[in-house]
Amino acid sequence: MAKKKKTSTEEPLETQLWKAADKLRKNIDAAEYKHVVLGLIFLKYISDAFEELYEKLKAGEGEYAGADPEDKDEYKAENVFFVPEKARWSYLLSQAKQPTIGKSVDEAMDFIEKENASLKGVLPKVYARQNLDPTSLGELIDLIGNIALGDAKSRSADVLGHVFEYFLGEFALAEGKKGGQFYTPRSVVELLVQMLEPYKGRVYDPCCGSGGMFVQSEEFVTSHQGRINDISIYGQESNQTTWRLAKMNLAIRGIDSSQVKWNNEGSFLNDAHKDLKADYIIANPPFNVSDWSGELLRKDGRWKYGVPPAGNANYAWIQHFLYHLAPSGQAGFVLAKGALTSKSGGEGDIRKELIEADLIDCIVNLPAKLFLNTQIPASLWFMSRNRSNGKFRDRRGEILFIDARNMGELINRRTRILTYDDMDQISGTYHNWRNPDGKYEDVKGFCAAVPKERVAELDYVLTPGRYVGLAEEEDDFDFGERFASLKAEFDAQLKEEAELNERIRQNLAKIKIEENSAI
Repeated sequence: MAKKKKTSTEEPLETQLWKAADKLRKNIDAAEYKHVVLGLIFLKYISDAFEELYEKLKAGEGEYAGADPEDKDEYKAENVFFVPEKARWSYLLSQAKQPTIGKSVDEAMDFIEKENASLKGVLPKVYARQNLDPTSLGELIDLIGNIALGDAKSRSADVLGHVFEYFLGEFALAEGKKGGQFYTPRSVVELLVQMLEPYKGRVYDPCCGSGGMFVQSEEFVTSHQGRINDISIYGQESNQTTWRLAKMNLAIRGIDSSQVKWNNEGSFLNDAHKDLKADYIIANPPFNVSDWSGELLRKDGRWKYGVPPAGNANYAWIQHFLYHLAPSGQAGFVLAKGALTSKSGGEGDIRKELIEADLIDCIVNLPAKLFLNTQIPASLWFMSRNRSNGKFRDRRGEILFIDARNMGELINRRTRILTYDDMDQISGTYHNWRNPDGKYEDVKGFCAAVPKERVAELDYVLTPGRYVGLAEEEDDFDFGERFASLKAEFDAQLKEEAELNERIRQNLAKIKIEENSAI
């Protein structure tokens, strides 16, 4: 089940922090400022974790008897980053009011990278730049230093991780279209994870952005009393700046990111996990990409169901996902809605092959305005290598269609989110249809389980609206009662209009009398 909304009217900690941090931004662009703020949150996290272990080693009790608190191997053994003295939060806090604080933070980032190989080339060194006012930076350090002070130390990392993720989303909103390049809206990620339920196995995202799919997968396991170590993550990102955000986002959650790779060629040209067969693939590839090097890959072995058009990567992504799926693996991903119907460049033929091969499990039509970087309508695809396996019921020859276009709520004029109730309804429908003991029923206008033959009759089009039909109108509609109600309302409006006209006439008469008296 999804988490329920908070009912308290008090603003959450992360919202208060965001407003305070945003005030300090002044003339810095959000795209640049995010690295300043997120870098500091990350620094606070690793410093807290280091200092907690440092105190235990210093006390030398129990398993830590005789340990040296300055021995780097002690921290490596506990999977904690070693933080040199001049990079520790306590030291930076003591320097926060100095005009050289920017230089001190940049040096701290350098010191940490030198001591921890897995962070090499990851941390931002942007704090000594002229457009970042030292006073504002000092205030920001004070602000972030107060995060989790009221919490037990054992909860500090959870609080910092949540703040980091919340800030990622807020910066994406602030950047608008560009923000969508590194951030998939949280409600979309939560829905994908909730539907797939990645309890155990290898999770892969070949276009991982800032790592949100991985974070939500880990959160899902934890919230269902599973073991984090039961899943391992594999990812790839072509944008180095975004990859750095992902590495920090995962490290702050204590998630092993050693298999999250970067190269600027991307997953099609330079597949960093060629031999991986994943149990779960969760992804939001860029929509309708035309410059994906399709001409160079015409004879690639991944195109088992047909060569994708050189001018659109949608069906290349689908087949890349399938290539990396284990024999019983499942995939859930976002695609532009056009991929449900397109026939250009042979896409219709590839879609037909995928349907006939019984690989498509479920299609969800999403509402508009969910994504920050595009107004292109989107859909969710769920695919499975083995739809007759013992874990779920045999769904061969059938596809579930869900039309969620009317769901969600606007948080501003341009942006919509799916509510927790929306996510529960969509994922619950899928699970009831998929599970052996599920109580599934078609609902007109919302969901339909459709035989493959019916899809073939409609020329292999996968738009849910074609299959779910229109929602049923209320059957207790009484025309006489409704007409009487509307007539009464209309009569009342006519009466009110007559009264207003009479008042206007009287006021005009008064004005005329006053004018004559003045003369």
